[in-house]
Amino acid sequence: MALMITDECINCDVCEPECPNEAIAPGDEIYEIDPNKCTECVGHYDTPQCVEVCPVDCIPKDPDHVESEEMLMDKYHKLTGK
Repeated sequence: MALMITDECINCDVCEPECPNEAIAPGDEIYEIDPNKCTECVGHYDTPQCVEVCPVDCIPKDPDHVESEEMLMDKYHKLTGK
């Protein structure tokens, strides 16, 4: 399941540089996560790094993009070529 950023985001800029897939970018009002690039850090880390650094806990799983661990790993392989 990809992650999403809720409107509780305070635009603190700490999540974007932590994303190994460059899935996080500034949106019109808050940061946004591209579900096509988000692997919840599967393949890179044990836990999603954006969630680890977010000071307001505004990065839950996105119910509109449900993916299994295997699907996230497949996406990781496609994004990284590994």
